[in-house]
Amino acid sequence: MESLALVFSSGWASGVNSYLVLLVLGLAERFGTFGQLPDVLGRWEVLAAAGFMFAMEFVADKIPYVDSTWDAISTAIRPTVGAVVGVLLAGDADSLNQAVAGVVGGSSALAAHSVKAGTRLAINASPEPATNILASLAEDSAVFVVMLFALHHPYIAASIAATLLVIGLVVLYYAIKLIRRGWRRWKRTDRRPSAYA
Repeated sequence: MESLALVFSSGWASGVNSYLVLLVLGLAERFGTFGQLPDVLGRWEVLAAAGFMFAMEFVADKIPYVDSTWDAISTAIRPTVGAVVGVLLAGDADSLNQAVAGVVGGSSALAAHSVKAGTRLAINASPEPATNILASLAEDSAVFVVMLFALHHPYIAASIAATLLVIGLVVLYYAIKLIRRGWRRWKRTDRRPSAYA
């Protein structure tokens, strides 16, 4: 059960920033005393690739519209990383446990990614860039905190990740409603004949 809590937490975090998850888990495996982490995550080439991609995402995620393009590209990457990390965290378990871990990691990553991508599209409707920067920093901070908790207190981390996922889904629902309402209002005013015509 403890490994499933870690899988869920890392899956949620992978949906938000998969490279930061790989970096945190890899550094924890390399320099920590966590027996449940697979050795492959701590290899120098994995850490270097994760660090480079995290640096790219750190910059891209703060630029309006570039962040949504990055999210579109990451639609296949983030859930895949969540599933692979889930299978790796299942360790030498039988194939059923690995399959369950892969499904839990991948589906929680897909749900978190959907929330992130949808929320970012809504944020991009605002003309100023400060919202993107603040949202990106908040996401990165949440991923880092959840992953630290996941390593030391997996059940607490899973609870935090589940709470953030539910809050994100509610916010996304209302953001979509607000955007649709604005879109309908804009279309109505666009169809009215001009007073100067």
